[in-house]
Formats: sequence, structure tokens, C-alpha cells
Amino acid sequence: MSVYVSKPAVMCALASNAEQLWQKVTSPSQDALTRVTAPAGNTLYAARIKAEDCPPASCRIDMHLSRMQSASLNQIADVIEDAKNQFGKERIAVCVGSCDNVSERSVSAWRTYLNDGAFPKDYTLEMQSADYVASLVAEQCGITGPALAFSTACSSSACALIKASQLIRSGLCDAVIAGGVDIASDTTLSGFGSLEALAAKKTNPFSKNREGITLGDAAVFFVLSRTPLKNNEPVVLSGYGESADAYHMTSPDPSGKGAACAMKKALEQAQLSSQDISYINLHGTGTVFNDAMEAKAVDEVFDHRPVACSSTKSLTGHTLGAAAALEAAVCYETLVHNRNTEDAVFPAQVWDAVTDPALPPLAIVDALHPQTTKNRVRHVMSNSFAFGGSNASLIFSLEESV
Repeated sequence: MSVYVSKPAVMCALASNAEQLWQKVTSPSQDALTRVTAPAGNTLYAARIKAEDCPPASCRIDMHLSRMQSASLNQIADVIEDAKNQFGKERIAVCVGSCDNVSERSVSAWRTYLNDGAFPKDYTLEMQSADYVASLVAEQCGITGPALAFSTACSSSACALIKASQLIRSGLCDAVIAGGVDIASDTTLSGFGSLEALAAKKTNPFSKNREGITLGDAAVFFVLSRTPLKNNEPVVLSGYGESADAYHMTSPDPSGKGAACAMKKALEQAQLSSQDISYINLHGTGTVFNDAMEAKAVDEVFDHRPVACSSTKSLTGHTLGAAAALEAAVCYETLVHNRNTEDAVFPAQVWDAVTDPALPPLAIVDALHPQTTKNRVRHVMSNSFAFGGSNASLIFSLEESV
């Protein structure tokens, strides 16, 4: 059974729609990563969406995160309406990945409480409930089917997309609004800072000189469905794989076994071999341990064969719970824009190109090393490897080749 993927709705610091995202990832620069001062007083970089790019939303809880989410969903309002007309609002579900739980408001609310003895009047504990992001999507879109939230760190929106596919394949739903939303709040900067995971400079994935993550904002959504929807391109979620290696609370298994397992499961479900994959969007956080683990896993799964790959987190920042959805949008655009050509263009990353001799070699796409293929681009993979060993790999394909 095919699970169709609609055009993506995209809001991030790099781009305010899917077409702009494609233009930016194929003409890469790190201009979206701007200097900020962290709560600890140190200066680093983050990819934050400007407030003026997200106007006030009509949703019940008005804040930066919900404004981002609303602005993103508005881009696919026609697709959502088409799904409601075809299937009915009760046959549509919501699956949203997020980690933040309104830390943008909670810190200031607690400061007010400590100073004044009461929380601000517009602050409610509902804002910090795990399900609020899914509830807001259901309310904005008028959906009455199941509304599910996922918080598995960096794989959150990959898990949301996987569950969306499972709901459709099982017959429980006919369509699902799925994606992720997250922000690089001061609380998030503080948390990753305490782990010594943030780069003082702009992130530099897979380089010998890599030193950590650059965080970012994003809100990205799709409509997955059992039949094609309005203005549908022939893109399907053809395979997915998950694993839980539970090696450490924050550090990945250095062997890469869990990551490799997720990729192999995705290939198996899609009934593909690794040779069918034309491009991999790497998790590529820029940390010492993640990049080493992922390079080993890719080298194993792809049997030492060079395949075009890149970490677009070097352009968008690491958008945490929204990262997998944002990178799924990159994969979607890769398929659509290379649909009728053998002269493929792949998303690129920015880095200093100083390879790490301790890592297996990767065919990283950058401005100086655009990768080519003799075959049409029909299948692409996106990896998400999160804290706690929550690993997910997605494969997107053009339906005509599935």
C-alpha cells in the first residue's frame, strides 16, 4: 500500500517555504546561523526565525512557537481542505514531533512568579503539556481524529511520520497531518550548553575540526494520505526503520549498530537495496561522537560504496524535534526537482572540508564537490539519531519506481 506525501510546508531560519528551501540547500551558505548570547553569557550561533516572519496567529495559545506552526500550516491549507473533503475530518489524524514544551514562556513565567508571587495571566500549565503541539494543529485545522505528540528528541518528527504511515496502512485513518515544530529557546541553549554539545563557531559536520551543534527553529508539516491529494507529486514514504540501542542517555553507541539497524530496516520495508539510494540526508549534528558513529553506520550499510550525502543542519541549524520533518522536506524537494533529469542536483552542506582520517570516507556534497549520478534519482534516505538511542531512518521514493 502506498502512503502519499504532500508538498511540504516549511518555516525555518533558512527558508519560509519549500521552494526557497530547495534554492538555499543547493546554493549553500550559513547566513541563517546568526550570533546570539546564551543565558550563560557566552556567544555562539543559532538559526532563529525572526518574529516579523511569523505574524500573530488565530490559535488559542499565541506565542512564537504557535505562530511558527500556524504560518507553516497555512502553506498547505488547500491540501488539508482537500483531505477533509475527501475523507472527512474524523478520518484524519495529527502526528507532531516536538521537544520544547514552551520553554520560551516558562522561564519568563517563573521569573514573574518569583518576583510577583503569581504567574502571568496569559500563562497556563497546558502550554507545557506534551500534547499541546498536536492539540493546536487539530484545533487550527478542524481535525477530530486522533491527535498524537511525539517527543523522542532529535527523532521526534521522524517518529511522527512513521506513526502517520502506520495509521494509514492499518486503516485507522485515511490521512494524517504530520510533521514537527521546535525552537532554539534560551532554555534549550542552556541545556545543550550544559552538555558541552554546542559549537562556539558555526557547526562543521564531519570535519576533523568539528566541535558541536548549532541549534535552530523550524515548523514543517505534510499531509500523508492513502490516495493522492491536491497538486500531488508522486512522492511516497516507501520505507522506514526504527531501533533503540539505549546505549547512553545522551551519547550514541560509538559502533553505529543502532543507526545501521534502522537504515537496514528502512531498506527492507521499501524492498530496496542500498544501491538504489541516490542521496542520504545525514543526521550530521557536528558533534564528535554523532558524526563518527553515523559515518561508520553509513559505510557498513552502503558496503563502502560512495553515495551522495550531506548534513543540511549546517545550513538550517539543528532544529531538534522538527529536524527530521525539515530534512524530509529536503528529501521531497530532491526527488521532485530531479524527477526528469539524469543530471542530478543534490542538497549540499557547508563545512571546512577537512576530512577526519579516523572516519570512513563519505561522498559529502558541498559547493566544491557536487556529486553526480548516472541513474535517475528515484529513492532518497533521511537519518535521525536521537538521545537515548532512538534511531529512525526514512526512505522517500517516486511512486512510479516503487
